Amino acid sequence: MPCRSRVALVCAVSLTLFRQTDARLPEYQQDELILPGHIRFEHVVNPLPHTYISLSDLPQAFSWGNVGGKSYLSKSLNQHIPQYCGSCWAHSAMSSLADRILIAQSQLEDDITPDEFNLSIQFLLNCAGEVAGSCHGGSTTGVFQFIQDFGYIPYDTCQPYLACSTDSEEGFCPHVDTTCAPETICRTCSPNGTCRAVSTFPNATVAEYGRIQYDTSAIMAEIYARGPVKASVYAKPIYNYSGGVLWDAPEYQADKHNHGVSIIGWGYDDEMDRQYWIVRNSWGQYWGEMGFFRLELGKNLLMIESNIAWATPGMFSIFDSKCQGGSDYLKSFTYKDPSKDMALLQRRSSGST
Repeated sequence: MPCRSRVALVCAVSLTLFRQTDARLPEYQQDELILPGHIRFEHVVNPLPHTYISLSDLPQAFSWGNVGGKSYLSKSLNQHIPQYCGSCWAHSAMSSLADRILIAQSQLEDDITPDEFNLSIQFLLNCAGEVAGSCHGGSTTGVFQFIQDFGYIPYDTCQPYLACSTDSEEGFCPHVDTTCAPETICRTCSPNGTCRAVSTFPNATVAEYGRIQYDTSAIMAEIYARGPVKASVYAKPIYNYSGGVLWDAPEYQADKHNHGVSIIGWGYDDEMDRQYWIVRNSWGQYWGEMGFFRLELGKNLLMIESNIAWATPGMFSIFDSKCQGGSDYLKSFTYKDPSKDMALLQRRSSGST
């Protein structure tokens, strides 16, 4: 795939919803789509983990959902609540970035308690349409470019998810303000119904972003060293998925993408003597294995290994629980790339961070 090519993900939906909306949703856009403002597809400054972490350094199984009995994952979401919205590109990218911030928070000093949070996907739908996408699909790395260029992304306490973008005509969307203005980036409302913009709010930035294609050892090193990654898949074969590992079979071979997910780690099946990816979806926890699915590693099933995107945070906010009031209730921290801390990686292999 050429360096400047990007697939626009027209996000797949669960089987029931797919049947309901099939008449108006293309299953896949075959042509590569570069949105008008999406002009920078990678911003890589530091060497990638796979250049100094070999496959032999990696454990047989590893998941950010269970590191020594502790999860470092942000909350799982459903992109189709409160109504249908093809925002898988944003959900998958932002869940992987939020997970990396939670991982980074765990490395801070002992008196800092990591916050449970998600990044504001509605902010992206309001503001990133010319670069990243909308409720009718989005590009793979445009969302990371947008955040870097805009300067930040708020946490979801600023702007709840409405599942509407400027081009949405479904449901209540015509009555929703999806403009990109201070009041629709972060706001608070009064009992009389008036709302105003908030000037100080938790947010995160993007320092670097890039992609990995068709290189399982590089994908594994990236996940292990820095956190979950965003992946593109062909989703139709998993509409009815209810559990178990999808092993290599003709029905899972694909030659196109139409959905975004995030890979949080990998496992190992003793009986099959094979590894598998552990993947987070954005169709709610009632789907699959509490919102997750598993499929064989190294076979590019559903095209999952063909178009991986990652980003590292630059700065991120944490609420100061000891604050007694005032405007200084937030602390900002600079992200420290943990991938070169070999002692930390060894502790991670043993089940602790």
